[in-house]
Amino acid sequence: MCGRFTLDTSIEVLESELGIELTEFQPSYNIAPTQQVLSIVGSNEGRKAGYLQWGLVPSWAKDPKIGSRMINARSETVDEKTSFKRLLKSRRCLVVADSFYEWKREKEDKQPYRITVNDGRLFTFAGLWDRWKREDKEIVTCTILTTKPNSLMESIHDRMPVILQDRDQDSWIDPTIQDKSFLKSLLTPLDSSMMRAYPVSKQVNNPSNNDKSLIEPV
Repeated sequence: MCGRFTLDTSIEVLESELGIELTEFQPSYNIAPTQQVLSIVGSNEGRKAGYLQWGLVPSWAKDPKIGSRMINARSETVDEKTSFKRLLKSRRCLVVADSFYEWKREKEDKQPYRITVNDGRLFTFAGLWDRWKREDKEIVTCTILTTKPNSLMESIHDRMPVILQDRDQDSWIDPTIQDKSFLKSLLTPLDSSMMRAYPVSKQVNNPSNNDKSLIEPV
């Protein structure tokens, strides 16, 4: 699964590497569910960046609190589940990160690990988004897709987030692409040779902790 991640860079790097325009950005070392996450969607004018609330609230949901339980979606069944199959066709997004955390069970405890890609470069998770509106209240939310683990991640957890290859990012958010078989073919585990994992402080367990010490090896 994916329950926490980081994004520590500058607006200038985000704009130049991702081809987006931003007016505001605040680095974070402990991005948690229900928080706003930097995301990218596709349009006829190209990439559009903005912030989505992490934890999907389907447009048909009666209670928006459901979002806290829908931070991830399984890629294998994304075209079958009521909450996601409509979104696979028309509401796909990229969620921007530079690392994520996962917890490995060790005896009676869990040790958090930080996982980076290509020595800490920016990358994007494959995501889905939806808009929930009732009377004068509107929430735009997202979920991160997960897949089976690669050889690096399988020693830590039985799932991992879908990290898209750079070449597949535009296809994932292209609104003209709606073939579910093709889209699902993009949702594969990233090659483990591109990733690195190392243990970090258990201070990351508390989402209120948010400083650079969280990403230091222990």
